[in-house]
Amino acid sequence: MSLTDSIEARARNVASQPLVVTNRRGGFLVGTAHSVRDIWAHRGLLYLLVRREIRSRYKNSTLGIVWSLARPLVQLGIYYFAIGHMLGARSSIPDFAIFVFIGITMWGLFADIVSGATTSLNANAGLVKKVYLPREIFPLSTAGSALFNFGVQLVVLLSAIAIWGSFAFDPRLLLAPLSVAVLLVFATALGVLFSAVNVYLRDTEHFVEIGLLLGFWFAPIVYSYSFVHKALDGNWIEQIFLSNPVTLAVIGMQRALWTGGSNQPWPPGLEFRLLVALLASVVLLWLTQRIFARLQGNFAQEM
Repeated sequence: MSLTDSIEARARNVASQPLVVTNRRGGFLVGTAHSVRDIWAHRGLLYLLVRREIRSRYKNSTLGIVWSLARPLVQLGIYYFAIGHMLGARSSIPDFAIFVFIGITMWGLFADIVSGATTSLNANAGLVKKVYLPREIFPLSTAGSALFNFGVQLVVLLSAIAIWGSFAFDPRLLLAPLSVAVLLVFATALGVLFSAVNVYLRDTEHFVEIGLLLGFWFAPIVYSYSFVHKALDGNWIEQIFLSNPVTLAVIGMQRALWTGGSNQPWPPGLEFRLLVALLASVVLLWLTQRIFARLQGNFAQEM
């Protein structure tokens, strides 16, 4: 068969294929259903992207996955000695090392998802411009990779608690998965939004980087909630502080795993606050996905 005949045969084959409508916006509800079905239909590709993200992070690395522990352990050492010993926080916060490591582990999950998702579309510009696929899978793949790293760090955290602390086998352990769910959904919602905006405004990733540096200090990671409660005495500023889903997720994880803080004050109705935060985060994820769907039409042209 000649080259011309081959091209003509391929053209006839393409022409015989049924027309498939892609990127259907629809309304808020209908459009969401289309997007969810589209992402589910490409779940195999999503899995491959998550695996690629994990492998690329440790490519040509001798220590491999050990590096996922390096940053949180170094942070733990810095905060433990600088704030725990030099500033005396260790004397007022029991099991200070475990307390700080819980906060660092939770914050690491949030920061990895948001920062990775923000740059995910531009990092995969070649795929975005050449083939059609649901573009949401790129920020979702970074969330999957961050969740894997979080799992590794969580194993180390639980091992440390088992060695130096103790587990309280009571219903408060249920706060741990609820807190992770709040943090995961909220971070993914922000990541989906920032990834779309970053295509049009490349300064977004730098704003996000600065925001994460500041946001670290708005969650009780190196200081306890009791410090905030004593300073604000339950006024409206404290209520604003507790309206942050990241703050609630960190406090919820501490309440579940930090047995040394059993006698510390905790926000009233913490379980209810976490459930409300989870519901609000789901709504936020829905809204940001619809904004993403409206913005993705010109992604290829903007890259």
